[in-house]
Amino acid sequence: MAEKEAAGAQRLLIDLGATTARFALQRPGGAPEQVVRMPVAEQPGLAAAIRTYLAETGARPAAGAFAVASAITGDRVALTNHPWSFSTAETKAQFGFQHLSVINDFTAIALALPRLGPEDVVKLGGGPGRSGAPLAVLGPGTGLGASGLLPTPSGWIAISGEGGHVTLPAIEPREEEIIHALRRRFGHVSAERAVSGQGLVNLYSALTELTGAAAPPDLAPADITDRALGGADPIAEETLDRFCALLGTVAGNLTLTLGALGGCFIAGGIAPKIQRFLAGSRFRARFEEKGRFRDYLAPIPTWLVVRRTPAFLGLAHLMDRELGGAVTEFQELSGRS
Repeated sequence: MAEKEAAGAQRLLIDLGATTARFALQRPGGAPEQVVRMPVAEQPGLAAAIRTYLAETGARPAAGAFAVASAITGDRVALTNHPWSFSTAETKAQFGFQHLSVINDFTAIALALPRLGPEDVVKLGGGPGRSGAPLAVLGPGTGLGASGLLPTPSGWIAISGEGGHVTLPAIEPREEEIIHALRRRFGHVSAERAVSGQGLVNLYSALTELTGAAAPPDLAPADITDRALGGADPIAEETLDRFCALLGTVAGNLTLTLGALGGCFIAGGIAPKIQRFLAGSRFRARFEEKGRFRDYLAPIPTWLVVRRTPAFLGLAHLMDRELGGAVTEFQELSGRS
């Protein structure tokens, strides 16, 4: 009975990252509305942030769907790059939700991919892609998220994984030196250690170490991109160049692994801010640089997701699918140039 009541009720959608929490409300079959961004540092925990949002909107949702930058392995959910943690069962009971789904943030973005329109993406090379084939998605933000969407006879299935934590590969001698410097600091050097917001800082620090210089203290990711785009800091320029090249390598690896002939999407908060630099970088060349499988990758399109909070589209679809209601028809980017 509770599930049937929740089917027609208002839902709370949350896209919870390590830096920013985004909130929205949704009615069955409808688009997310009343979107609010809230810095995570301003709230002591998720429950307090939810109470703040509900007080501001006056909403009383009966169900919820959360996309969290974390591995979802049980009831207790802990953000990978922030101290926040919460219990799914306790949160459901605390706010009187009749239904609550918690999934990885890039699983939610993967669910959104076929619903993106032409205005939501910018093409970064490749051909039209194969209609109905698997899709890959990854994106640097505070961390590095990754997922994929697989077609089945009963519809699309999103992957829940932690592909951002695969071991970072080196393609060039300079990258071997960078990874060696990072290994002295971190031990295992994952893709996220270089291809993320903190990764920009890590790359800059490693490059300054290799050149014998001293990195400025308290340098933020935005400072590095600003310096690189301004052309006044050669180390920042190399940092951003390496960042884009490594992003291409990791994207190509994910696309090969999934057989994502439908396309690879780059999401997250950083890539749209460096769109012009990314388009002119070695990203696409490194995406295709896979030896004997260069011809396999060459026709596969790469798309930059420029839509704000695409995870909400995935969460809205998840709610409509789990609770019933009018599910928005998927669009198909494959086949468009």
